[in-house]
Amino acid sequence: MSTKFHQAFGVYGILSENGKLAVIKKTGGPYINRYDLPGGTPEDGEEMAHTVVREIQEETGLTVTKAHQLGITGFRYPWQYEHWQLNQHRCVFYWIDAWTGQLADQAAQFTGQDALGAVWLPLAEISLTTCSPLVVKAAETVRQHGQFDPTEQTFTDWTVLTKPVY
Repeated sequence: MSTKFHQAFGVYGILSENGKLAVIKKTGGPYINRYDLPGGTPEDGEEMAHTVVREIQEETGLTVTKAHQLGITGFRYPWQYEHWQLNQHRCVFYWIDAWTGQLADQAAQFTGQDALGAVWLPLAEISLTTCSPLVVKAAETVRQHGQFDPTEQTFTDWTVLTKPVY
């Protein structure tokens, strides 16, 4: 069994309106200084549907009132982290059908919080240069009217940004 890959797992929400996607300003991990989807890792014993609701509230200030799971996919790419050389990020995507509240440009900060706040990012501005692969996948799903492609992706190059794009 290979020990080259760091294993990451998370649950993420796609919130879209008026040709824009709700994204967070990421402050940690391989997507640091890029836009990422709101979401994260389930807490001990937490159901995935609850995870996505909690994470969206914590990172964007929005309260999810209706959501459904789209599917699971994964992303693999080089990432030098501790003793690992590669990252394998498995992601469960949820389509957020309804929510209340206003997007928070600043997120509450606490131990474990990896978002500065959230913005509505126009679909036309989404690329791997400024966004995580999750955001690119979400934009593709929005453009396909909610049709989710679970095909996993491997990137031969991945640059961890040292300066924020936001």
